Amino acid sequence: MKTLVHGTRSLGISSVLVAVLVVGAASGTGSREGGNTEMGSSKIRQPAVAGQFYPGSPEELREAVSSMLEKAQPPEIQGRIVALISPHAGYMYSGQVAADGYRTIKGKQFDAVVIVAPSHRMRFQGSSIYREGQFKTPLGLIEIAGDIADAIEKADSSVQFRADAQAQEHSIEVQLPFLQIASPGLKIVPIVMGDQSITTARRLAKAIAAAVKGKNVLLVASTDLSHFHDYNEAVRLDQIVIDHIRNYDPEGLARDLDLGQCEACGGGPVVTVMMAAREMGASKAVIFKYANSGDVTGDKSSVVGYLSAALVAGTRVGVDLGLGHSEKAELLSIARQAIEAALLDKHAPELKATSPLLREKMGAFVTLTERGDLRGCIGNIVGVEPLVKTISNMAIAAATEDPRFPAVTIEELKEIEIEISVLTPLRKITNPEEIEVGRDGIYLEKGFYHGLLLPQVATEYGWDRYQFLDNTCLKAGLPRGCWREGATIQIFSAQVFNEAEVLKKPSSK
Repeated sequence: MKTLVHGTRSLGISSVLVAVLVVGAASGTGSREGGNTEMGSSKIRQPAVAGQFYPGSPEELREAVSSMLEKAQPPEIQGRIVALISPHAGYMYSGQVAADGYRTIKGKQFDAVVIVAPSHRMRFQGSSIYREGQFKTPLGLIEIAGDIADAIEKADSSVQFRADAQAQEHSIEVQLPFLQIASPGLKIVPIVMGDQSITTARRLAKAIAAAVKGKNVLLVASTDLSHFHDYNEAVRLDQIVIDHIRNYDPEGLARDLDLGQCEACGGGPVVTVMMAAREMGASKAVIFKYANSGDVTGDKSSVVGYLSAALVAGTRVGVDLGLGHSEKAELLSIARQAIEAALLDKHAPELKATSPLLREKMGAFVTLTERGDLRGCIGNIVGVEPLVKTISNMAIAAATEDPRFPAVTIEELKEIEIEISVLTPLRKITNPEEIEVGRDGIYLEKGFYHGLLLPQVATEYGWDRYQFLDNTCLKAGLPRGCWREGATIQIFSAQVFNEAEVLKKPSSK
């Protein structure tokens, strides 16, 4: 019997795809061309930072954006992208970071793209929405999706049109050439947040989610991360933001931004988009790329951070082993009762498997999280006891024997969320190409070292198969790339389920 501690885990609608871009950009002044031009009954918002943040020549701009998209190598996405988080700095600094996100929507069509961005030039209450006319870039005109803009404005009185908030703001404009190349002919709904309080974010998120219901919409959150710290401090601060996004924790992000524990000039737009995307079915976040200006210029004394990510709905992990809803519910109940009994020093409840499948000998892991953070994970790779017994034992072990954590207390048990992974038998492979991200987990052995990562880990972190292998090496206590040199690689899949989806238990995240 092999009992293993499992780690490296963080904490992903209607037919609407909402892209919210979080953009990180270098500071810059608007050009004299910025502003609105009346043309009959329509309004054209002229480019304000063309030739500064990005090339002003149509030919040069098209070549630059196309080249960055071609070079982008985002991880494979399991599920439907509801929103993007993208930086808004000058393209020489953050363009390649943004390109990873936009590459994932290349060739896709949307009814509209709702872009939520911060106001850099003025503060005002609520948010400003551009509700009619067109935005212009060197690549041409982009129509406003007036029906969606009107619906958002009518849904909340804090959303109004302010020409002065939109005329020189670069945080929306910098996103547009990427969208024009990736999804030609799109319409947009540009929203600038004048204040970034959680109250404003909640109200705007609710209005957006209601307005786009039933439409094929992409959300984009535009933001940079920390500003003008030295390289190491910037990475530390930015990691806090990244962890909140990866854990799909907009409330925690808003709290830490408010307390000054981290920084993001578009923190409010990110929180807003995460909340709106969650209403649209997103439950997972995939981090594409992080960098800062020091990685480009080599000057690490004072840098600005950039991130691209996606918020994803409908992710599928593992395989179906035939466990139905009642059987999943029974196993989750067994796990929780076993933990409670152990913490109260009582006898575990009698195990009465109501289904023949629950009496089969199958490997399984029990994972415990608390507010999105790993709290324990232990399991058996090979089934040596009936599944009900394995789940009971592994639940107790995850709560009390995981060496990385103190034992769970009875007081915190109500905050604990339980996830179960029932495993298929191990299968040895010789070609890494056989690994399918989202379906397979990896068990790696080399000498006295071994490590295991469950199928859901690669999906949650947005790894490709080679990153998955490298991180399994690290889990085993070996260097990255150890799988290339004499390691034994076995794969397995799992049927994965948790209390939130089976019992409709509210998440504590």
